[in-house]
Amino acid sequence: MSLLRVDSINVFYGDFQALYDISITVSEGETLAVIGANGAGKSTLLKSISGLMPLAQGSISLHGDDISRVSAHERVNRGIALTPEGRRIFPSLTVEENLLVGAHSKRPGPWNLARVYEAFPIVEERKDRYGINLSGGEQQATAIGRALMSNPTLLLLDEVSLGLAPVVVEQIYAALPRITEQGTTVLIVEQDVSQALTVSHRAQCLLEGRTVLEGPVSQLTREQITAAYFGI
Repeated sequence: MSLLRVDSINVFYGDFQALYDISITVSEGETLAVIGANGAGKSTLLKSISGLMPLAQGSISLHGDDISRVSAHERVNRGIALTPEGRRIFPSLTVEENLLVGAHSKRPGPWNLARVYEAFPIVEERKDRYGINLSGGEQQATAIGRALMSNPTLLLLDEVSLGLAPVVVEQIYAALPRITEQGTTVLIVEQDVSQALTVSHRAQCLLEGRTVLEGPVSQLTREQITAAYFGI
């Protein structure tokens, strides 16, 4: 059974249509990579799933229940957590205080401070440091940890690698297997195709708001991905 099902959604910013009849499915325990160039509609898709963008058409279901008109706050309570583009760490709070904000829903599950610190040692090392004093990589690790503190069944990761040094990106991606081992399903939105595909079971490529390629990562060739990514 699919954990998440997105059926033929259309999404607009005012008069501008950002998504055209997008459909995706994500099974429990799966990692899906949604890839594409800047402006492809990837972040809009995550905002729609998390309840931050309304649908013009189509539907979104979680565990078979239609959540298309459910508020963003209630979607967190139901098990969807978003790590947004830009991280959005609270600068006046310490790392640990940022993490505790993520636990406000009090959903039961495996994730707590100790488990987050185990997955991201750098977060534990910086737990008393204020958000404003964190590097980009430290902010990203903290943002992911904060999302995990809500004990999501579905974790949405938006542009994990954006603006980070390659070595930092590798460290963050190295923690993803630990996340899925705890039963958390992951949907990654990325421009860094190689990193995303390394940890994903399936991939779906967007171009100008439309799906142009999808399938198991093991069956997609580099030539197919390149052509879809650039619209060749």
